[in-house]
Amino acid sequence: MGERKPRILILGGDAAEALEILYPYFSLLEEGWEVEIAAPSKDVIKTVVHDFEPGWATYTEKLGYRWKPDKTFREINPEEYDGLVIPGGRLPEYIRLDEDVKRIVKHFLETGKPVAAICHAPLVLVAVAPEKLRGRTMTSYIAVKPEVENAGAKWVDREVVVDGNLVTSRAWPDNPAWMREFKKLVRERTSAQG
Repeated sequence: MGERKPRILILGGDAAEALEILYPYFSLLEEGWEVEIAAPSKDVIKTVVHDFEPGWATYTEKLGYRWKPDKTFREINPEEYDGLVIPGGRLPEYIRLDEDVKRIVKHFLETGKPVAAICHAPLVLVAVAPEKLRGRTMTSYIAVKPEVENAGAKWVDREVVVDGNLVTSRAWPDNPAWMREFKKLVRERTSAQG
């Protein structure tokens, strides 16, 4: 009997950073795992590309790839998934207000299942369950540092930070390290379950 294939949920929606939603999607599929993207509706997601350009004090935003989600947040039963990926971009600002996102994220944080959050994604974690972050070490995009620290976590400037079930990274250039560590946690958990 072979090892069980993990099932991974990615939270999506408009203004998700293209490389932070699609890199994990393809990287996890490449493992042979089942991967689904959920969004507020089944409308096509419009991703964005954040980059730095000369003369700008902050990042710029351009339209990225369009992608059809598999399910809506409301349709998700988080008990059916082994890991959660939360991309950055502007997506976290508005999905953190969604009651189904709160329900989904709380499940992962309370059960200790692996959670990968990058760039602005810790905004979702802070909004949903700041008590689960207290005393932990995390990273994020530098602009999210105040929210991470206000939740009682220690913010560090590293490409990837693993603290228990939480894997955080700063931004899309850290994707390889972010996914490498997330996959390790998922493998450990699923192989322990048999």
